[in-house]
Amino acid sequence: MRENKITRRSFIKKSGVVTSLFSLSSPSIFPSSTDDNRIIVVGAGLAGLSSAYELDKAGYNVILVEARSRPGGRVSTYRDQFSDNLYSEMGAEYVDSTDKHVQDYCRKFNLKILPAKQYDGVNVRDNKLSMDRIVSGDVTLPYTGTENGMLFGQEVQYIQNWIELVNKKGINSPEVQALDKISVEDILKEGGAPQDIIELYKYANATESTTTPSKISALAMILSNIKTSGFSENTVEGRILGGNDQLPKTLAKRIEKKIKYNTPLHRLDYDSYGVTATVKDNGKLTKISAKKCVIALPASVLKNIDVNPGFSKEKIKCINEQAYGHAMKIAMQYRERFWDNTNSIGQRVFTDTSLRRIYHFSIDQPGPRGILLSFTSGEDAIKLGKLSDDKRNEIAKNTCSKIWDESPQYWERGVAKYWNEDPWTKASYSFSGVGQKDFKEILARPEGPIYFAGEHTAIQRASMNGAIESGFRVTDEIKEVMRSL
Repeated sequence: MRENKITRRSFIKKSGVVTSLFSLSSPSIFPSSTDDNRIIVVGAGLAGLSSAYELDKAGYNVILVEARSRPGGRVSTYRDQFSDNLYSEMGAEYVDSTDKHVQDYCRKFNLKILPAKQYDGVNVRDNKLSMDRIVSGDVTLPYTGTENGMLFGQEVQYIQNWIELVNKKGINSPEVQALDKISVEDILKEGGAPQDIIELYKYANATESTTTPSKISALAMILSNIKTSGFSENTVEGRILGGNDQLPKTLAKRIEKKIKYNTPLHRLDYDSYGVTATVKDNGKLTKISAKKCVIALPASVLKNIDVNPGFSKEKIKCINEQAYGHAMKIAMQYRERFWDNTNSIGQRVFTDTSLRRIYHFSIDQPGPRGILLSFTSGEDAIKLGKLSDDKRNEIAKNTCSKIWDESPQYWERGVAKYWNEDPWTKASYSFSGVGQKDFKEILARPEGPIYFAGEHTAIQRASMNGAIESGFRVTDEIKEVMRSL
């Protein structure tokens, strides 16, 4: 059964611009006739870029439209905001050792991945602790129910029964699948975890999901621990030397004649013969026709696009309900790198303050100035998101002063990015919410001539690698179908 739209129509009516959707500009910068070899890709994040790049290599006539003035989407490296050629990742940051697709592209394009320093300090409940002392067992975390020698993964001891259930019954057993109906918080309580463990999980592991334990599917958490042992102090992370934006820029450079920036999608019409996308180009609405279309937009944006005749009910449900978290980064420029002093708690600190993770970002960049970068998520990101940039910076400065006593005298400026207020994202990145175990599969499923990419459709966790993985998947799907035509 089909529906005629996703959500946008009520907004359009209230805005008084209904007719503008159907009053199209002329002449168009794009050819209006349908080319059997033409494919529209919407969105120049890593998902859209990788699919457009691979499809172009395969000989298809690709047109990539992007609402922003740059490629990369949620990969965003800030440079102009800082002194001395410093830069900071304000969006997607880490490349794990298992991120094969990112690793392969980096080798192909001669981009170097710099290993990230692991956590060396902990500041929780007004206690300043060194990770070395925690790992050695010399000090104990001030949380009831924790095991000595570790920071992350304290919750695992309370979910052993369910890990054993998966090993015994299998992932697809009804008993295991039922875990999708309850949250991480619920399953930890059922396993006997004290409230302190749930609180620690919120600041430790749940921060990675940019949400709270009450919203994450218990099934997703159990399976993550079985497959990867979860996030830990030993997780090997890195980032692209010189800035992660080099990867999307390199991909975009190879297909630069196929990309049109500042061109957001307004409407999508399709039938069994092809697709017509209505985009806004230079302030005017323009039609582009093609045989196939790749939508590489977050569900948080796609749900506001008018689609005719609409998608299936289950697709619409997933688009409208897909869980996204909240994330904010604050890059703090200091005149000197005081965090390297011998009496410092460290240069990469886990904390239960509103900043949550604070780390020396400019480790590969020349001094003496440096950048401390914070990663805030969930409830704390929502609270900071309601404040002005000046207030966000004030809180960041004051928080750092409690961790590094000398920091205020070296403060120069702060720069914040709250992804949930970004008009072309409206969210951080996806996570498996309660009751959403089938969402990835449904969101990734083609409908007619339309294919779907993005980290929210990836088998792997939400990441740069997941985005590229989804781009490869839709490329293979389209190539297979086009060969049969």
